[in-house]
Amino acid sequence: MFYLQMESVLRHCYVMKPREFGEANNEGDDVFYCEYEYNVHWYTFKRLVDAVDGENNDEAGNDEDWKCPNDPDCDTEDDSDFDDDTLGKISSQDIPPHELAANSRRGRIFGLHKIGLKKIPEHTRLHKPTDLERAKSLLLLAALPKTLPCRTKEMEEITSFIKGAICKDHCLGRCLYIHGVPGTGKTMTVHTVLKNLRAEVDIGRMRAYNFVEVNGLKLASPENIYRVIYEALSGHRVGWKKALSILNERFSEGTKISKEANRPCILLVDELDLLLTRNQSVLYNIFDWPTKSESKLIVIGIANTMDLPEKFLPRISSRMGIQRLCFGPYNHQQLKEIISSRLKGIDLFEDQAIEFASRKVAAMSGDARRALEICGRAAEVADFRLKQTSLSSKSSTKGKLLVGMDDIESAILEVFQAPHIQIMKTSSRLCKIMLAAMVHELYRSGLGEVMFQKLATTICSICSSNREAPPGWDTLMKVGCKLGECRIILAEEGAKHRLQKLQLNFPSEDVTFALKDCSEIPWLSKYI
Repeated sequence: MFYLQMESVLRHCYVMKPREFGEANNEGDDVFYCEYEYNVHWYTFKRLVDAVDGENNDEAGNDEDWKCPNDPDCDTEDDSDFDDDTLGKISSQDIPPHELAANSRRGRIFGLHKIGLKKIPEHTRLHKPTDLERAKSLLLLAALPKTLPCRTKEMEEITSFIKGAICKDHCLGRCLYIHGVPGTGKTMTVHTVLKNLRAEVDIGRMRAYNFVEVNGLKLASPENIYRVIYEALSGHRVGWKKALSILNERFSEGTKISKEANRPCILLVDELDLLLTRNQSVLYNIFDWPTKSESKLIVIGIANTMDLPEKFLPRISSRMGIQRLCFGPYNHQQLKEIISSRLKGIDLFEDQAIEFASRKVAAMSGDARRALEICGRAAEVADFRLKQTSLSSKSSTKGKLLVGMDDIESAILEVFQAPHIQIMKTSSRLCKIMLAAMVHELYRSGLGEVMFQKLATTICSICSSNREAPPGWDTLMKVGCKLGECRIILAEEGAKHRLQKLQLNFPSEDVTFALKDCSEIPWLSKYI
């Protein structure tokens, strides 16, 4: 028995009767036959047997072992729950062969008449997505493009770094730090490189390696990274303290391990800044392992802050090395190329519309995710407009332009004039100063959260530098509570007060967009 995740179902799937399943030879991979039935009384699954014709079963509720189908002593009794025309003439060759389970009932397809009798309508199965529907699906952030444009140079550097570390005879432990603003394709570039290297491994041009990916956002605490790494390498779950002990032994010199475990290991740590602790012991262990002569560990760290290594302790910076790779923000030409590459073969967008969306995002942050979001929303607006005007989607030709400047402008208004941005624009003077100080502190520290005590000190420093009366901490606490009620910022639960941690509930570029042209406080633009 195997399980299918809901996300893995990309098309319609079918559950068929045994006869239909036996005849389904050219239906693809989306046809399934129910082999198991759930017993609500015993809380167990029972496999459906493959013998149907001429076989009998004992009384329901008898848990004794069932005899073989060819046993002459077996009593025969027809199952009246099934139609003779559909199930009575099925031979054992029409049903997929499998072994007889110990807890199954011989000769009876128990409960199968309740499953799979309802077929999917033909008009639903034969639905062909329109060009607008295809465009919307291709512009989703979850859609992985076949090619990654505008990052050829970075891909070559990462490929050279990995190949230089993984040699045929030996593997050198190395570290690479990749930084850049959000939405510049850092993680996707690394994944593309590893995908290409995996193809070289499959054809024998490169040595096989293990790959482990860890995202700091998904860790309950920084120490849990040991448990995640060990589980990815061994398949077993242990506590983080035991995992740390085993990993120290694995990556230490002269450790005797199996041949498969002796492969080089590439460790990708995304959101590296979230692993910072008071004594920075987690980062020290991660960057200390590659320095061992027999570790064969390659660490690739990804973060948004350029000077994050300078914030590490000297013992960590020395082990991290000086190899860095910067991902700069996309310009409007690159954003236009990214959007056009995803829409290749679908001529629905006007060139001016894509140009306008690219220039708008490039002027703000250069975030490719925001450009794809705007174009995807514009396609939804155009689709809704066509449905409102009662235009059939089938009547639109492939070469007809449906998404224009008006749709892009509507999408930009929805993205950049969202309710939370309007709240920031109309908030009080002290709220704007607090948001600007919070963005400034988050950029400076490279972390995803800031302590209230540190934020209050930054606000007082900013106000003093710009001849603004510094507010008291009690006033700042009230302002923080007001922003928390609006869900602009998220505050840590509890009564820690000065030690309470705060974080933005929206991207920092939204704060920049809302406050950069503030006429009331013009000096805020220096800090965002």
